[in-house]
Amino acid sequence: MGDEVKEIRELYSLSNQEYKIMAEYRMLQTENLEGIYVIPSYENSFLWFGVVFVRAGFYEGGVFRFTLTLPDEFPNDEVPVLAFSSHLYHPAVDANTGILNLSQVFPKWDRIRNHIWQILKYLHLIFHNLNIQQPANVEASVAYKTNRKIFTEKVKECVVASIDHIYDDPPTEDKHYITFKPYDSNIHDVARNQMLKPLSPNEGMNQGISWVQPGTYQPFSKEEAT
Repeated sequence: MGDEVKEIRELYSLSNQEYKIMAEYRMLQTENLEGIYVIPSYENSFLWFGVVFVRAGFYEGGVFRFTLTLPDEFPNDEVPVLAFSSHLYHPAVDANTGILNLSQVFPKWDRIRNHIWQILKYLHLIFHNLNIQQPANVEASVAYKTNRKIFTEKVKECVVASIDHIYDDPPTEDKHYITFKPYDSNIHDVARNQMLKPLSPNEGMNQGISWVQPGTYQPFSKEEAT
């Protein structure tokens, strides 16, 4: 009996944890995460795939891939780990591991006040504010402050490399890995033209089905069309 109760509790704990992770993902929809796209792995909800499109600043035009790994006891454990899989020369990113240093903004993880969208907000911020107090890449930090020419050249190298590898085959067979394909007019023109087509009056509005006769409030009063 004791083993059965333990198993039930473990299953409940796991399902509750999965619910919290999905709640975190739904929460992203309410935030303005410009140029950032993430999705949990199809096989493992503790691993998220992401990509950030940088639209201004030193890294403008860069398309950088990253993964976000949640700890086993999320949200009651250490800070999640965000690691770039694209090479990124940046003061806040470890040159060897690609891990974004989050200790400056998340010295510890508070299960009530901290959320994944805050990590992604900080991810967006690092491309526009490079004055990192606790640099993970000291060389990049020093170059940014003392030799902008060298810094800019190395940044451009990683921006160009990110674009060159945008269509690479995925390193995993996970169905949710974010992939890109070159523009194919035979495939994409139809969707493009549909999006650019002006909406007609009331188009796109959910009209639904009414079973009420106009002018009355009686349910099921509308005669069925023959």
